[in-house]
Amino acid sequence: MEYPVTTFENLLNAPEPVLALAPMQDVTDLPFWGLMNRYGGADVYYTEYFRVHGDSRLEKWILESITHNPTGRPVVAQMIGNDIPSLVRTARELQQHAIAAVDLNLGCPAPVVYRKCAGGGLLRDLPRVDAILGALRDAVTVKFTVKTRLGFDDPATLDKLLPIFARHSLDLVTVHGRTVAERYRSAVHYDFIARAVATLPCPVLANGNISSATRATEVLTQTGARGLMIGRAAIRNPWIFQQIRQQRQGVAPIQPRGHEVLDYVRALFATTSVPGRSSGQQVQKMKKYVTFLALGVEPTGQFLHDIRRVTTEADFFRTCATYLAHDTPMPLEPFPVALRENDALAGEHG
Repeated sequence: MEYPVTTFENLLNAPEPVLALAPMQDVTDLPFWGLMNRYGGADVYYTEYFRVHGDSRLEKWILESITHNPTGRPVVAQMIGNDIPSLVRTARELQQHAIAAVDLNLGCPAPVVYRKCAGGGLLRDLPRVDAILGALRDAVTVKFTVKTRLGFDDPATLDKLLPIFARHSLDLVTVHGRTVAERYRSAVHYDFIARAVATLPCPVLANGNISSATRATEVLTQTGARGLMIGRAAIRNPWIFQQIRQQRQGVAPIQPRGHEVLDYVRALFATTSVPGRSSGQQVQKMKKYVTFLALGVEPTGQFLHDIRRVTTEADFFRTCATYLAHDTPMPLEPFPVALRENDALAGEHG
């Protein structure tokens, strides 16, 4: 089934804010999309980034998110790289599939990426960014979007980026309100996102620390953004998109109880299991997800400490049940102590 570009365009023209699921490498894959959709889901889904270089081919497991899209919502295909002919080639290949837009990653803060002058590393070379955007604008006939940070180590770089974005008639820009160097540890510079909203002729999505429906309302008000892109908070709280919609409708947002969160963990385990992967390997994969969930489970960081040390499926679920087998409503917002303990993981996702 194909999902027409007009669906994405209608979202951008609708009165309600666009809610996007952020692309997170090795996390927001096809099974995860399907699970998010069960809880209300995003309005638009961004793929994990396709790695683009001279010998690259479209990664099959990422392409499956497009060809087997389980959500019924528009898909944006994200690319990461710096070689212009390869990016153009890949953009044309992606447009042979049911995508609403092609997105260029200018924000990934992982050192393994930016040291190769890709992702956030490109923000140190604005002439290269200008050239890449020009070439891709000519090659992309669907909508062309960018996900960026404010700069590599100076948020004022955004002031130089915005004219470049405007010159190439981008259809949408997502701004993560930190620099690459700040990764995920600093406060988010929402004032810079507001500057992008006021300057660019295209819609802007705000990204960074949107941890609850209340925070979503605050960020939309503060920035004037056309919508929000949410990443790690959706791993922790798959209800968040529905909670945001409910709050905007004047309805008290649903608040899951502990046993419902435990059911989510069980569903996540089952959904993301694949043939040939051992139970121990699946437990290790689940730690990537539950590490983020743990930030909102209890304030001391003990759940985070305990879940990192389990090795078997039985121990994994026993530990989860210890903290989640109850009927108490859970806001699932990150506790500061747990958040500090998790700083070591900051920057591992695009």
